Amino acid sequence: MTRILTASTAILALMGGAALADPLPYSQGERSFEGYVATPDGTPRGTVLLVHDWDGLTDHERAQADALAADGYLAVALDLFGTDAVLEGIDDYRRETGALYGNREEFRARIAAGAEAAGALEGADAMVIAGYCFGGAAALEAARAGLDMAGFVSFHGGLGTPEGQDYSATPAPVLVLHGSADPVSGMADLAALMDELQEAGVAHEARIFGGARHSFTVPTSGDWDPEANAGAQAAFREFLAARF
Repeated sequence: MTRILTASTAILALMGGAALADPLPYSQGERSFEGYVATPDGTPRGTVLLVHDWDGLTDHERAQADALAADGYLAVALDLFGTDAVLEGIDDYRRETGALYGNREEFRARIAAGAEAAGALEGADAMVIAGYCFGGAAALEAARAGLDMAGFVSFHGGLGTPEGQDYSATPAPVLVLHGSADPVSGMADLAALMDELQEAGVAHEARIFGGARHSFTVPTSGDWDPEANAGAQAAFREFLAARF
C-alpha cells in the first residue's frame, strides 16, 4: 500500500509522536470510498472513527486523525460521499449531504461500511465514532442505529432526531460538544436531545462553549474559536480515555 506523508504527519514524526498514514479503500453497494488511516507508533490505545464535515474528507479531518495517532490511537477518517463525488462548492455539499439525510438507510449503510473496513485493520479493537458538523449528525445517526461502538461524539453537529427514530438501541455513551451561539442547532435542540437520551437510559454528557458558533473547531472557518476548540479537544480526550 502506498504511504502518504502529509505535512501534519511529518511534523508529528519530528515531534516523536510517529504516525503513519495510509488510504483505506472500501465499498458500499456500487460506490467506492476512500478513508484515511493514521497509525500510532506502538499498540493502539483504541480505535477512533472520524466523520467529515459537509465538504467531504479534507485536510481538517486528516490533521485530526494525525493528532489522535500521536496520542496513541488508531484513527480512521471515513469518507461518506465516495471517490467520484464532485465537491467544488456549497451546491455540491448540499447535494451530497441532502442525499444522505433523505435516505437514512443508505446513510447508515455507508457509516457501517466504513466501520467494517476500519475494524479489519491490524490493531483495531473497540471503536468510538466522532464527527464534525455533518459528521456530528452522522455520529448521532450511528448511535440511533445501534452501531457497535464504545462511544459516540458530536462536534457542533446537527442534533435533531428524524421522525421515527430514537435512541432506544444506542449501546454506549454519547458526548455532545457544542457552541451556545450555534445557529444551525441551537440550545433548544440540545435540550431536546438531552431529554431523549435521558428517557432512553443512555449515558450522556454535553459540554457547552459560551459564544462559540457553528464550526468552531475548523481553523479555516469564520466560526473558528481556538479557546472553544481547545476545550472540546480536551473533553474528547477525556471521553476516549474513559472508553478504552
